[in-house]
Amino acid sequence: MAILLPQQFYALRPNIGKSYYENLNGGANATITVNNNLPAPINLVVTRVNAPVITYEIPINNSLTLEVALLLVAALQTTDGPAIGTIQIATSDF
Repeated sequence: MAILLPQQFYALRPNIGKSYYENLNGGANATITVNNNLPAPINLVVTRVNAPVITYEIPINNSLTLEVALLLVAALQTTDGPAIGTIQIATSDF
């Protein structure tokens, strides 16, 4: 069964990180979609069960969708500038 979590809007200042999903009970299979509208790139930080932390940079006016097994934490982190956009996460039993 899939659960689509509400779309969340973000407006983060420079050099700020914020968690948008946490499942510390063994993780969950999930799909993460991040839309970065402007004015600077943003990093999607993904933490999974028994796996290294992976960071994806999403350029301005781009999006990224990932399918992740056993997701523990999905967070966004700005770099030198602010960032505005949306993040949406769907969990499932896939």
